[in-house]
Amino acid sequence: MGTERRRAWAAAVAPALALLVATGCTGTPDTPAVPTGTPTVPPAAAAAQVCANPAAGPATAPAGAVTVDPAVVDDLAAKTRDNPPRTTFWLLPGTHTLEADRYAQVMAKEGNTYVGAPGAVLDGRRTNNYAFSGTAPDVTIRHLTVQGFVAPHDEGVVNHDMADGWVIEHTTIQDNSGAGLMAGARQQLRASCLRRNGQYGMNAYKTGDSIKGLVVEGNEVVGNNTEDWERQRPGCGCTGGIKFWAVDGADVRGNWVHDNRGPGLWADNNNNDFRIENNLLEGNDGAALVYETSYNAVVRDNTIRRNTWVEGRRHADDGDNFPYAAVYLSEAGGEPRIPARTDRIEVYRNVLEDNWSGITLFENADRFCNSPANTSTGYCTLLVKDTARCAEPGIDTAPLYGDCRWKTQRVDIHDNSFTLDPSVVGCTALCGRMSVLSNYGTFPDWSPYKGKLVAEALAHQQENRWHDNAYRGPWSFVADDPDRPLDPGKWQGAPHQQDAGSTFAPQAGG
Repeated sequence: MGTERRRAWAAAVAPALALLVATGCTGTPDTPAVPTGTPTVPPAAAAAQVCANPAAGPATAPAGAVTVDPAVVDDLAAKTRDNPPRTTFWLLPGTHTLEADRYAQVMAKEGNTYVGAPGAVLDGRRTNNYAFSGTAPDVTIRHLTVQGFVAPHDEGVVNHDMADGWVIEHTTIQDNSGAGLMAGARQQLRASCLRRNGQYGMNAYKTGDSIKGLVVEGNEVVGNNTEDWERQRPGCGCTGGIKFWAVDGADVRGNWVHDNRGPGLWADNNNNDFRIENNLLEGNDGAALVYETSYNAVVRDNTIRRNTWVEGRRHADDGDNFPYAAVYLSEAGGEPRIPARTDRIEVYRNVLEDNWSGITLFENADRFCNSPANTSTGYCTLLVKDTARCAEPGIDTAPLYGDCRWKTQRVDIHDNSFTLDPSVVGCTALCGRMSVLSNYGTFPDWSPYKGKLVAEALAHQQENRWHDNAYRGPWSFVADDPDRPLDPGKWQGAPHQQDAGSTFAPQAGG
C-alpha cells in the first residue's frame, strides 16, 4: 500500500514501561452486581453463525439473469466482458474457474450482480491473484463461495480496486492469501463468512481516500491471518480479522469475530465515527478491539471474552509487562471539532469476561504528526492538513501543540461488567489489569512533549473516566505512575478518582 503500518504498542513499550510491576492473578471470583442494561448472553453468536450454516442461493436463475457454466473455464469473466453494465449473472452449482494466469480476474461493470446457486464456488486454484476487480461502483455479490486466490500482501481478492457502493451478502470468502475483501465507500458486508484468509478477512483501505459509510453487519470473521504476518514482518501492524484504515463513518454490528490470529477488529489511523455494537468478540489471539490514532466512537452492548490470551501470555513470558488488554485505545479519543455522531469515545454496557486484561488507554508521548516515532509514516492528524507545520517553532505553542497529537481523550467507560477467573485464563501474573498510561517522552530532540507531560495530561487532564462498572475477580489498576499498580481503593481515591459508583468483588466472599 506504500504506507508503513506498525502496531503502536510495538513502538510504545519503551524503557519507561519496563517499570510496570507484575500483578498476580489468583483467587476465585464472586458474582458482582451487574449494571442495568448489560447483556447477559452473547448478542451476535446465533445470528452470525454463517460459516457453518450459509444461506442457500436461488436454485433457478433470477429473471433476466445470464447463466454461467462451471464446465466452461473463464465463463464468468468472459460473460462479464460481453454483457452490458447492470447485468445479473447466475452461477450454476459447481466449481467455476478463471484462466490459468495470475492476473486473470472478473472485471465487474457498474451495477452488475453476481448470484450463486446452491454449491456455486469461484476457485482461484492458488493461481489467480484476484477474483472481482475494477473501479465500477454498485456491484452486488450474493450466495457465492470465493476461495483459493493468492492476492499479495496488503491486497485483496474481492473488490480488489476498492470500488464504491459494493454489497456483499451471504457470501463465503475463505482460504485466500492477502485480504479476502477490500472496501470502498458505502460498502455493505452482510451475513457473510470471512475465514482462514492469509492476512485479513477484510482490509477496509482505499488508496488515497477515506472510506465513508461502511456497514459490517451479521458476519462471521474467523481464523484469519493464517500466514502469521507479524512473525514474517515483526511490528508490521498488518494482521487480524478486519482492519479499518481512514474510515469515516462505520456501523459494525451483530458480528461474530473469533479465533483470529492477531486482533479481531483493528481501526488504525484517522478513522472516525464508529459504532461498534452487539458483537461477540472472542478467542482472538490479540485484542478484541484496537482503536488507534482515531476519533469519536461508540462501543456498546458487546460481549468480549477470552481475548489476548496468546499475545498476553507470550509477552508476559518474555518479561514484557505492558498491559495487553482486550480493548486497546491508543492515541484515540473524542474530538468535537471532527463531525461525527458522537464527540467522544464511549464504552458502555459491554460484558468483558476472562480476557487477559480489560481496557488499556495509552498514549505514546513520542508519537505525533511529523515525528520519526509516528509509525503511520507521512500521515498527520485530521486537525492539521500540512504535516510540515508540526515542527519547530510552531509546534511549541497553541494550536499546533495540541493539534499535532493524536490524543487519548474524552474516553467514557461506564456500566460495563468485567469478570476475571484466573483459573480459566491460566494466568499467574501480568493479567487482570485496567490501565491508563503513557511512556516517558524522549524523542525526537525537538519534541515539546518530553518527560511526563503526556502522562500527566492523559491521566488527569484529558477527561478519561471509568465509572459505574462492576468488577468480579482480582483486578488491579495501572495509572499515570507505571511502576505502581493500584488496588481498587487507590484507583478510586485521589489523585486518580476513577470508577466512582463501581462495585468490586475481588475474590470469593469479597
